[in-house]
Formats: sequence, structure tokens, C-alpha cells
Amino acid sequence: MVVRLRLARFGRKNSPFYRIFVADARCPRDGKHIAQVGSYDPIPGKDGNKHISLDIPSIRYWLSVGAQPSATVGRLLGQAGIMPRPPPRQSQQNGPKNPKKGQQK
Repeated sequence: MVVRLRLARFGRKNSPFYRIFVADARCPRDGKHIAQVGSYDPIPGKDGNKHISLDIPSIRYWLSVGAQPSATVGRLLGQAGIMPRPPPRQSQQNGPKNPKKGQQK
């Protein structure tokens, strides 16, 4: 059984709110879960900050027993200093752009 730390969407239309769950990777996004270890509000509040709450001891426990975070949860945990930050994504196009037809060297 592969266990993952991932987000489950709550809230209403155009106002998302996410809970960070520990769940079996085969279960649907908002389906059965093992434990709730945090929450994430991506909409900035009046202070201009996005709010996140984490149960750090529980997260460290689940990571120690082999749970794998999803990409978004891994980024959030990296920003919180719980895990090393994932490497930045590179663009799809590597190298110089193709010259236009009339401007060949």
C-alpha cells in the first residue's frame, strides 16, 4: 500500500480550501483518508498572506514511515522547512529559438 500526503479540495465554487490528508494512493482525491495533518488556504487574506497550518510531528512521522508527498504538498513542506525544497522546474524548450526563415546565417 502506497501512502501519500496530498490535498483534498473543500470550500465552495471559486473559493477553494484544501486539507492535507494522509491517504492511500489508490483512493480518490476527496475519498477515504487515514489522517488529516494540515490545511491550506490559497486565497490571500486581508494581510495579503496565504494561510497554512501543519501538524509538524504527524507529518514527520508519516514521512519517516515512507509516505510520499504529492508535488504540491512537497512544495508547501519545502517552504515550511520540513523537507528540502524540490528543484525548480525547467522549461520545455532548451536551447536557442529557431531563426526565422528569411534570417538564416
